[in-house]
Amino acid sequence: MPPDDDAGTGDARWRERALERSLRTARDRAMSRSDRFMTAATELMLETDRTDFTVQEIVERSKMSLRSFYQHFASKDELLLALLEEGIRGAIDRLRVQVNRHDDPAAQLRTFITGLTRLTDETTGSTTNRAFTVYHLRLAESHPTEFAHAIAPQVDLLIEILEAGVATGHFRSDIPTAQLATIITQAVVSSMQMHVLGVRVAGARVTGDELFGFCLGGVASGSAAPAKRGARAVGGA
Repeated sequence: MPPDDDAGTGDARWRERALERSLRTARDRAMSRSDRFMTAATELMLETDRTDFTVQEIVERSKMSLRSFYQHFASKDELLLALLEEGIRGAIDRLRVQVNRHDDPAAQLRTFITGLTRLTDETTGSTTNRAFTVYHLRLAESHPTEFAHAIAPQVDLLIEILEAGVATGHFRSDIPTAQLATIITQAVVSSMQMHVLGVRVAGARVTGDELFGFCLGGVASGSAAPAKRGARAVGGA
């Protein structure tokens, strides 16, 4: 007898489940191999404080094949970009937990900025920070779209904080939050990069709290008032 409709449906379902398990196994296996390449690259950065090692060095450290590498990554730059994205995503996930402990937008902004700047003060992974900083600068120049995508989790969290501050009246609303987030991101990222690279403008190091104080002054709801009064005074003159 031919199978009835229910049997046919059951047959289709077990096939779907089998295919899903097969795909999941293949995906897990691919992720495991990708992780081995990424771990090898991280170890090389920690040892050399550089990112100019070769694909062959990554392959030898991972004990995988060159063919397998190119099955997972089109180039070394793509692997480094994946490491950058993973590093930023993990750091921001942890930072979001700390930010969400506060209800006050100003406290959230302080936690966000000081939390980011502390990343460059940590002794563990400090050489990776320096290697990534050099890579940041090169990536921002050669692949600005990819760079913007890599730091998107950081910018998204900042925009959430700023929008909450605008909604409660704590932060200024005369400048769109996207622009405010861009200004703050540029200030914070530049400060972190100069610290990691050892650049001391005016011979001083800017702390996280000082950077927060500067940024808060720029986004506080009353910060636009003096500029407006000054503009009217000049106009009247």
